[in-house]
Amino acid sequence: MGIFAVRSIPVAGWSSWDPFNFRPNPKTVFLLALGLFLFGAGEAMLIAAGVGVSPWTVLAQGVGSTVGIGIGVATFAVSVLVLLLWVPLRQRIGIGTLLNAVIISATIEYLLPFLPSFDSFGVSLFQACLGTVVVGLGSGIYLVANLGPGPRDGLTTGLQRVTSAPVAPLRVVIELTVVLAGWSLGGTVGIGTVVFALGIGPAVSTGLYLTARCSGVSMNTSRGL
Repeated sequence: MGIFAVRSIPVAGWSSWDPFNFRPNPKTVFLLALGLFLFGAGEAMLIAAGVGVSPWTVLAQGVGSTVGIGIGVATFAVSVLVLLLWVPLRQRIGIGTLLNAVIISATIEYLLPFLPSFDSFGVSLFQACLGTVVVGLGSGIYLVANLGPGPRDGLTTGLQRVTSAPVAPLRVVIELTVVLAGWSLGGTVGIGTVVFALGIGPAVSTGLYLTARCSGVSMNTSRGL
């Protein structure tokens, strides 16, 4: 299967057999943490580029500037608020859900001060593109680990189950709502936001493909997206 034609999530030997498994293999937890670290590092690269960030980071920026807290702490706060929305949706929380909220926000908070910002728009745009790729690679590892959805993914699946709406337009509505809310609070919307929106799909597909290849498994050994 082509690298950009991935339609399912590979199942590796280290993947959890159940997304709500609370006694996973240590290797699974380690690789999950690695994937989430890469996800946070990619988000931090987008922020440092200064040309616009991913939709949920726009919201975190807006919340952070309004409340007066760091972007990492704001990212964690947004994740907690989203998890609260899971309660009426009766979504189940897995280890990956909790680590998603903690590791990504901590990575952004502590890595961002060490990342460079450039005066050149071209270099900044390249940094935003690279950040999107890194987020996609991290997403691939995190998804293959199969230890529970992240807060935002769980919100999408929970709303889909309750409303029976198609996933694609539902996710678009959620992302647009988040961007508008973050922008109204002072978040940064720019070309980097467009780059992320258009590039994250192929980047995640690449992440899944490379994770499968590095794990020595076939893309035919998979579970549905």
